[in-house]
Amino acid sequence: MTRHLLFLTGTRADFGKLEPLATAARDAGHRVTFFVTGMHMMDRYGLTRNEVRRMPGVNVHEFVNQAEGDPQDAVLARTVTGFSAYVRETRPDLVVLHGDRIEALAGALVAATNYVRSAHVEGGEVSGTIDEVFRHCNTKLCTHHFVSSEAAARRVMALGEPPETIHPIGSPELDFHARPSGVTLAEVQARYAIPFADYGIATFHPVTSEQDSIGQQAADLFGALQASGRNFVVIAPNNDPGSQAIFQVLENLPQDRFRVLPSMRFAHFSELMKNAACMVGNSSAGVREAPFLGLPSLDIGTRQSNRSDAPSVTACEAADRAVILNFLATHWGRPADRHEGFGQGSAADRFVEVLARPDFWALSLQKAFRDHV
Repeated sequence: MTRHLLFLTGTRADFGKLEPLATAARDAGHRVTFFVTGMHMMDRYGLTRNEVRRMPGVNVHEFVNQAEGDPQDAVLARTVTGFSAYVRETRPDLVVLHGDRIEALAGALVAATNYVRSAHVEGGEVSGTIDEVFRHCNTKLCTHHFVSSEAAARRVMALGEPPETIHPIGSPELDFHARPSGVTLAEVQARYAIPFADYGIATFHPVTSEQDSIGQQAADLFGALQASGRNFVVIAPNNDPGSQAIFQVLENLPQDRFRVLPSMRFAHFSELMKNAACMVGNSSAGVREAPFLGLPSLDIGTRQSNRSDAPSVTACEAADRAVILNFLATHWGRPADRHEGFGQGSAADRFVEVLARPDFWALSLQKAFRDHV
């Protein structure tokens, strides 16, 4: 039976996780729509709505939910209003949202209060910031849970969710990295004017609970990277509060050794990762995609605390210059064993298998806390 699936995306990162699922649902005959909002709509972050628009065979609805510097509660309120109007107009069979962002929280609230079936992707995970609070809120609001690991599944159960609503499928973005990117490294370097043959990747995002210190953290991290003498491709931070302080640090980096980009196409970013010497920063890519690809990574600060136990991940604080320099000296260009703690790159197939089950659609929308003994 054909269903209407409405995917909510607010960032380049969550689109990379939702795109494989949406593609598989489209190919299985479902009608797929993307509600595009958040930093996708902002020039400073690469206007990545164009990435969604390039996806064939899906509908796209765009909504501007913020201006630069707006507080998160105001962004939440605007997103609830805009998404609510669209859901009431289209009445989808399933709302699909990812993770822990403000836009996802808005989508989960709208779906719950309008009694629309919803699916939360990558719930049940832990991290060191307010994102974890949003993530667990989404778990309680959504009707189904597509989790990345058995550990995540146990945490969702601990929050009182019934086992029949929890579906371990792995991390969807690994589906993309598991297949050939479709572009060559030379094409990536030409498109993004990357002059380095030997490079690392650096991405450092704001931590909303650490706004007072995030600028200093960025200065410490990139100061250490400068001192290393290595070359880096830097992906700009997301639009969380505190990003301006990070941008101020990035604007002063020497251009002969740091290529700063607002965003990249996913195929190009995948190929860039597959050929990098290492990854540094606090992006989830450093604790998920990097270990899956055997790319050594250095996780900075609290944003991904306790997210991964992959042996290829080293953790430290931004001020730990000695640790950072030692990591770059000892791990640069030395591939690690592939880690499959977040799946094997088959999440999309598992996703559509679950959608094909009649009991998935028969589950009551009236939620109740399930005690697990």
